[in-house]
Amino acid sequence: MRPRFHRFATALLAAACMATVSCDRVPRAGGTDAPDDPDPCAIAAGRAFLKGYAGDWRQDTDQKRGQPPPPVQKPYPPDAAIIELAHPDALNLGRLPLADAINRRRSRREYTAEPLTRGELSFLLWCTQGVERTVKNARGRAIQTYRTVPSGGARHPFETYLLVHRVAGLEPGIYRYLALEHALLSVGTVPDLPEAATRACYGQAFVGEAAVVFVWAAVPYRTEWRYGCIAHRMIAMEAGHICQNLYLAAEAIGAGACAVLGYDQRSLDGLLGLDGRNEFAVYLAPVGRVGERN
Repeated sequence: MRPRFHRFATALLAAACMATVSCDRVPRAGGTDAPDDPDPCAIAAGRAFLKGYAGDWRQDTDQKRGQPPPPVQKPYPPDAAIIELAHPDALNLGRLPLADAINRRRSRREYTAEPLTRGELSFLLWCTQGVERTVKNARGRAIQTYRTVPSGGARHPFETYLLVHRVAGLEPGIYRYLALEHALLSVGTVPDLPEAATRACYGQAFVGEAAVVFVWAAVPYRTEWRYGCIAHRMIAMEAGHICQNLYLAAEAIGAGACAVLGYDQRSLDGLLGLDGRNEFAVYLAPVGRVGERN
């Protein structure tokens, strides 16, 4: 374990220990105890995770030590084939009033066989991770981005992967969204991808029946660099910001989404080719065209 990650892990463990002065009981709301909790220490540790850190986290970060920030986007080979996407400004999509989109929002698990268009996919990607402004250093390197979703310190610790099953104009396969370029990078193909996606999600059939599955993978050090011990709860919160934007954007184009946390970590990371340590899947959502709405 690298020294900086060792410090982060040690601090989180210390926070959990401070929260578990007595592991015999975990107080319930209103002051009553819960002596029958099967693992009160685990519950206390989880609550420590939500707090992030019990002390002052700001004194021990790589940013404070003068370390350069990590790249804002995972690199790719210079000769990689890039698939350009139309910017949403050029598309007549997503004009549904916001109040209507919020009122319609549901977790939708039933999809028609109709594919999404490439323009609709472009719109959904822009709504969830689109870059509105980029800050560069003196050498022209992007060091900070402002996007369509909030992120503490504009760190944006996610890479977006797509399991494309039915999108017009795209071959089925796995893609990564390049937010800086608003483009797609082909990651590879997998035989019977819908079935592989379903297996990775414990047999939830609707995952394989969607037109496309959005998978958000965290690159934790982007946030750890600045926020140290509280980075991990920030990453968890920010995944929710992204997915809610996807829900609303999907409703705005006559599609539907359903957030999923039920997946096998190793299987999903393996499907995407992630190392599972410095980058790993944290959230996913199938999207597809839906029929009659309730």
